[in-house]
Amino acid sequence: MAVDHARSTRARSSDAAGKRVRRWVLDLLARAIRRRFRRVHAVSPDALARQLASEPCDRVQLLDVRTAEEFAVSHLPGARRLDPAASDPALLRELPATRPAGARVVVYCAVGYRSARMAERMRAAGLDDVVNLEGGIFRWANEGRPLVRGLDPAHAVHPYGPAWGWLLEPELRGPGEESRNPPAEP
Repeated sequence: MAVDHARSTRARSSDAAGKRVRRWVLDLLARAIRRRFRRVHAVSPDALARQLASEPCDRVQLLDVRTAEEFAVSHLPGARRLDPAASDPALLRELPATRPAGARVVVYCAVGYRSARMAERMRAAGLDDVVNLEGGIFRWANEGRPLVRGLDPAHAVHPYGPAWGWLLEPELRGPGEESRNPPAEP
């Protein structure tokens, strides 16, 4: 009995340490991304969740700039996928047609790098109210915020690859990690 209690205590301690390490690494990545993309403003998952809960849904346009494979596993409720390889002229044609007047554009990816790069491109193309979700969908999911797959609730996130998937809580790691070599940028 005492051995089981000790194992259980060690497991809880290890889980808590893993959470702290994941949070710390995501914080380091967020700082590095802010330094690299100085003109791109960020919004925290907490601030975005408050905004989504308090404002009409047409005041925020969520754009997921991950691959189709990643988006298919899960995404934020109400998000649209935007091809991260879209050319700037294509962005200019597509976004005004789908963006509600006065809506803030929030872009996100796995941890925030690809989406910061997209936000920078959007701002250069003349879209002013574009922000990057700090920590991406990984932080959003790790904080227990809602995810969907189509219209149904989802409980997993595509891990992007073995080098990045460990930043997700173990119970959130979806399919894809074992079948893909990670690209250089998350």
